[in-house]
Amino acid sequence: MATYDECLRTGTQQLRDAGIEEAALEARLILMAASGLSRTGLISAGPDVAPDDIAGRFSGMLRERQTRRPLQHILGTTEFFGLEILSDERALIPRPDSEVVVEAALRLIPDETEMVIADFGTGTGCLLAAILANRPRTRGVGVEASAQAAGLARENFARLDLAARAQVFEGSWADWEDWQTADLIISNPPYIASAEIAGLAPEVRTHDPMAALDGGPDGLAAYREIVSLAATRLRPGAWLVFEIGHDQKDAVCRLLEMVEFTEIGSSKDLGGNDRAVWGRKPE
Repeated sequence: MATYDECLRTGTQQLRDAGIEEAALEARLILMAASGLSRTGLISAGPDVAPDDIAGRFSGMLRERQTRRPLQHILGTTEFFGLEILSDERALIPRPDSEVVVEAALRLIPDETEMVIADFGTGTGCLLAAILANRPRTRGVGVEASAQAAGLARENFARLDLAARAQVFEGSWADWEDWQTADLIISNPPYIASAEIAGLAPEVRTHDPMAALDGGPDGLAAYREIVSLAATRLRPGAWLVFEIGHDQKDAVCRLLEMVEFTEIGSSKDLGGNDRAVWGRKPE
């Protein structure tokens, strides 16, 4: 029988041997989930023997992680912009870099302003949920072509008490007929060039939906489509805010310039990489 501390040491080594970079952190998170203990509770319980049921759950979750199944799928949730978001194989895992998109959008939405936000390719709904949670007078719609992802977004909006202000449209952004109602559109579209997908980490390549990753030969297919549609369907004065790949800022800005969008800007993530681009359709 092993103590909690011994479980942590063993689990950390097993994850390290499996090539997991943040092995110690992940082992702790897995043991917290298996035991129901908080971080401080786990520290206090360190010298105590872990009950068989907890040790068994911990071992099973470790085995899953050793196969490179994403930690977020094992835990079932992940934190995004201070919200607990359900995460599983139905949609792209929310990632900290995407919080830059939320920050950019929030800067464009004055406090206490009633606005309609659309989220193209909403996935888990994390981007839209974060905006609505921080701007209580806004409402929005997640546009999602995958029925599975749309279902996950609905679950997230419901558990975050946002369902009254967040609808989900099941279909493509080309099929969505309410462009004129949106004051701001956000999107984290697929932006990985097709040839680069084979080189992605197994957690991404094997477990994230391919439709959420593959951006075509140069990674820009979705941006071209959305910008082209926005040129004719988006109402004057409305904003587009994109998440982008680290090397796509200039290309996406050019696409916006080609349809005469104004107030074009960009921002970087915590790693110093370009991560968000925005522009406004002229009045």
